[in-house]
Amino acid sequence: MNTVQSLATSATANSSCKSLIVYNVRTLYDRPSINASREHVQFSLRKNILEIPFEMKRYPIPMRRIELLILLILLATIPIARAAGPKDQPNIIFLMTDDQRWDNMGCYGRPEFKTPNLDALAEQGVIFDQAFDTVAICMPSRVTMMTGRYISSHRVGFVAPNDYTLSQADFGQGYPAQLKNAGYRTGFIGKVGFTVSKEAKRPWAGVPYDYQGNMGNVFDFFAGAETTEEKALEVWPENDPKLQAIFKNKKKGESRTLRTGETILHFLDTQPEDQPFCLSVSFYAVKHDSNSHMYMPHYELFKDYDFSVPDNWVEGANESLPQVVKDHARGVYLHRDRTSTPALYQRQVRRFATQGYTVDQQVGRMMEKLKEMGQLENTVIIYTSDNGRFQGSHGLFDKCILYEEAVKAPLIVYDGRMDASKRGRREEALISSVDMAPTILSLAGLEQPKIMQGRDFSGVLNQTQDMSSWRDAVLIENLFLVSMFNAKNKPNALEINQGVIDRNESYRSRGVRTDRYKYFVYYEHNPPIEELYDIEKDPQEQNNLVNNPEYAEPLKKLRKRTEELYSEAVQ
Repeated sequence: MNTVQSLATSATANSSCKSLIVYNVRTLYDRPSINASREHVQFSLRKNILEIPFEMKRYPIPMRRIELLILLILLATIPIARAAGPKDQPNIIFLMTDDQRWDNMGCYGRPEFKTPNLDALAEQGVIFDQAFDTVAICMPSRVTMMTGRYISSHRVGFVAPNDYTLSQADFGQGYPAQLKNAGYRTGFIGKVGFTVSKEAKRPWAGVPYDYQGNMGNVFDFFAGAETTEEKALEVWPENDPKLQAIFKNKKKGESRTLRTGETILHFLDTQPEDQPFCLSVSFYAVKHDSNSHMYMPHYELFKDYDFSVPDNWVEGANESLPQVVKDHARGVYLHRDRTSTPALYQRQVRRFATQGYTVDQQVGRMMEKLKEMGQLENTVIIYTSDNGRFQGSHGLFDKCILYEEAVKAPLIVYDGRMDASKRGRREEALISSVDMAPTILSLAGLEQPKIMQGRDFSGVLNQTQDMSSWRDAVLIENLFLVSMFNAKNKPNALEINQGVIDRNESYRSRGVRTDRYKYFVYYEHNPPIEELYDIEKDPQEQNNLVNNPEYAEPLKKLRKRTEELYSEAVQ
């Protein structure tokens, strides 16, 4: 007797599809009296009811009822393919810090920064050594990670003409909304950093935040604000008394990072057992310049520690910077005030270190809770930062400008489902922050919306990606200028901005980072100013090679690649 082998094989191999169509089904006995040519059997699973419609050509000798009954019994014993339902999908936790430089962690080579829980997470996951924020300032970077689009596409930035709010329609294409639509419970905790409105509006400044009105249909659980909790704090659901109490009963000066950790645990405590979740956490740390307990409850651990000094840290002014940067970049005068002497440098880095340690402690608490819940093996955890900080490198303090300290990002991915043989490794593939949203959706078994521009790197994570077809460069952009930012609310902002360009004061830039080179150009300056570094030989970016004839060919290729990737981004 011959079973319906083609059906069994297809059903086993396609365990995630909603329905199957199988051709050339033979009869049970393989008798010539009942042949089938291009007939099909289709069945699907809807509300646990198996439907098996048949379309069979009639032949001179019809199928007997007993044969049909036996066929139905056999079909009922074959594993039925179905869509991956909520119980089959992993939980996803996306953790983002604020202004955390990539190397301010033990697992990135500086053990003086105490991050034991993140180091342990990395040992059980994958560290990406070539991850980059495509834009190195908070608002556009956060929108990029949530929507999978470049700043030159979503145009949610600080300065005109790229200073729009994010429309509800575009927010609805981001990973939280897509997961919500797929049956996930969605949560957000921490600093939002951008504004959603019904329609995209510019300038963004002055538009009411109204998180619940504009995001309430996407997040089931929300405890978010802006840079300070006194600004636009909103918390829901309203009928969750413990959640409300965490924020309403807070003490003056209480650590926001500790409160963020408490809120994470409460979200997990209230998680239904039969539903996957996606929790996005945006820590307010590590950016704050204060010894206050509000920011640094563990400061006593670091107050007397002397941290190592990077080779490209500059005492005093850095005369090798482009003149337009020296004259107009915010990072220059912030460096003078905060990191330009050894004492100032140590003071500042201690503050970053203690904030990073407090974040690390919350990650440890979260991991213990997941383990206690029995959910650690079915949870994906992604840890990164919206951008870095110079901390005196290049004679700068801030971010934005396209050196490594600003654009290179920490990236750790833990997947509890991963085979032990693939854990604890480092990956060198070029990853961009624009890849976060499509990768999160892929890990949940969902396709990315066509509007997303990033690439799914889950294949790199799981070692199934053909690396010969992976990207050769990532696009990096800086559109932030202080003088333009100061004009953001003025009715003639566009005219003021054009004046900045006409006076040759613009240092807006774009470029690419490959596995070996960094290139970027201040494209609004006349003439354009270019920087080229051989990262393989000069990881500190100390030797600009633009005028070196030995690098003429790489320079030519990198110029072209920059414009190619930029053209793709703006479409």
